[in-house]
Amino acid sequence: MFAKPPALSTATAKSSPDDFVAVLEQLYRERTLTPYPAGRTIPLRLNELLIVCRGVVQLYTIQQDGSETLLGLAGPSMPIGLPLTVVDPYWATALTDVDVLPLSMMEVESSPMLMGGICRHLMLRLQQSEAWLAISGKRLVADRLRQLLLLIAQDFGQVETCGVRIPVRLTHHQLATAIGTTRVTVTRLLKDFKEEGWLQTQQRYLIVQLAQLYDSSWSRLSL
Repeated sequence: MFAKPPALSTATAKSSPDDFVAVLEQLYRERTLTPYPAGRTIPLRLNELLIVCRGVVQLYTIQQDGSETLLGLAGPSMPIGLPLTVVDPYWATALTDVDVLPLSMMEVESSPMLMGGICRHLMLRLQQSEAWLAISGKRLVADRLRQLLLLIAQDFGQVETCGVRIPVRLTHHQLATAIGTTRVTVTRLLKDFKEEGWLQTQQRYLIVQLAQLYDSSWSRLSL
């Protein structure tokens, strides 16, 4: 069992949501973060949350036919874990190199700071989940894929001179399962998007043009 978090100073207690990971590292500086290389399955345990401190984690389930269904992505500061889901089976895989901080539910519930920080980032996960559900209701597959790529770029993208680079390498199959279509269809649509000029590929990473994000009705960020 983890030790109870130390008391917070006034300055620490007023930290902004952007400082959540820094506050965690300060509180648990004697505790080593758990690293997982890209592609590694991250073990999930009952009564334990994992805070993603670096990298991006893929959350998915396995269907009866053995296929995977992408449920969402979790980035820095976001909590993941079995206490947050009723989906079974429920899996997590490191899409990039990842560092996570394990926290027992007991210590989370005993710390207002942890509860507050986790709640703020759970709201981001909820917004992401509802946005993905809204995408699934779009009739045209092309619209579903376009909006999914824009959301991922807004949530995890890195602004560069050529556009916004999506720093995770999702396979065509993973994109297909997220929007309810086939890998072949995703491959064809990605080619169409590149011909339209708002999407390109550099070193196997997708690059979204900034103008496309600004024009999107889904835009939630000021890039």
